[in-house]
Amino acid sequence: MVLVDINLSGQSGIHCVRQLKPVMPKTQFLMLTVYEDSDHIFDALTAGASGYLLKRTPREELLASIKQVYEGGSPMTSYIARKVVRWFQQEQSPRQKPEGLSPRESEVLRLLARGYAYKEIADTLGISMPTVNTHIHRIYQKLHVRSRGEAVALFAPFPGDPQVPAVRHS
Repeated sequence: MVLVDINLSGQSGIHCVRQLKPVMPKTQFLMLTVYEDSDHIFDALTAGASGYLLKRTPREELLASIKQVYEGGSPMTSYIARKVVRWFQQEQSPRQKPEGLSPRESEVLRLLARGYAYKEIADTLGISMPTVNTHIHRIYQKLHVRSRGEAVALFAPFPGDPQVPAVRHS
């Protein structure tokens, strides 16, 4: 089990989890951070974190949460859990296949939904970072969302959707 902060020296803790989880699948990553915004929460969970706690979590609760992760649980600070629940409750209608996206925008959205970082999307699709940013901006506009988490929540794999290639590691 590994406690991870989002602000690591030289890289994001979310990126670290995203890179380590595939090579250490049995390792449980528990985020312990000051960030309370939806983007960080959903990015961390999508990357493979087993739980998400705020640094202001009392010591006893932190120790209980570590034990909970070890036993297979997914602890979240109650404030974070409430935020996640509210976010899902706002989704009134069932997920639908996003309409109006170009084929490339759909590819980018599929990679976002699989937890890929923007750089990984660029590498996988053989496009530049500015092009990835343009696609993401257009996806947000077309889906009427403001964050990666919101865009990904609208996405669900559908029968017949093409498979997304795996990240190329150099």
